Amino acid sequence: MAFTRATGKHRAPSRMTRKKANIAGVAALATTGVIGTLASPALAADTGAATVEDTGLTQIVAADSLAEQIADQAAAQQEEAAEAVAKAKAEAEAKRKAEARAKEAREAKERAARAAERKRLNSFVAPISHSYVSTGYKSGGAIWSSGSHTGIDFHAASGTTVHAVGSGTVVEAGWGGAYGNNIVIKMKDGSYTQYGHLSSIGVSVGQSVTPGQQIGLSGATGNTTGPHLHFEARTSPEYGSDINPVAYLRAHGVSV
Repeated sequence: MAFTRATGKHRAPSRMTRKKANIAGVAALATTGVIGTLASPALAADTGAATVEDTGLTQIVAADSLAEQIADQAAAQQEEAAEAVAKAKAEAEAKRKAEARAKEAREAKERAARAAERKRLNSFVAPISHSYVSTGYKSGGAIWSSGSHTGIDFHAASGTTVHAVGSGTVVEAGWGGAYGNNIVIKMKDGSYTQYGHLSSIGVSVGQSVTPGQQIGLSGATGNTTGPHLHFEARTSPEYGSDINPVAYLRAHGVSV
């Protein structure tokens, strides 16, 4: 009995039809970027034209993969460059802030030093360190030509350092008659101070002096009964313009 091929929807597709369908499937996969290994087994079984199509797909996928690698590498390099720029900016900003802080610290230190120097120059000290007043102001006696003491005497052995009591300019340095070797200084506030009976003079007229600066050595020159320092405060460089030296020193913060 002879059999005939079934017709209608149950008829099997021809070899040519299957091949065309497989090739169309490969093209679709290539268009969507699917890796060639996902192609249908039927395509892998075919030879000839199908083999050419497989090679082309592999090349397309390989090219896409290389392009992605290059893009990823470029993106990484760009990110590294951006990070380097950000790091450099951060370091520059940190350096700028550090320099600004250092500058501010220097300026604060300089301001403090200037303030301390102004304070020092405006301060007063005792003319003899660690001494005391042995003869007071306006003490009476025949020893003084005016009839009374025009200054105060500080106890001091001969050769004791004598200090300028404050900032000023020397207006007299030499022999002063009854005062012996003496120094007169015009102070910054316009007053005058005198240092008498010195054994040695260490400054000259016109010289500027500062508080505590050594200007001479105590002695017993001139009209005196023994070594000491005669100290006067005056309103002018002339004899007779004396004021109370104790009150003068105390007004400038010096306890005597």
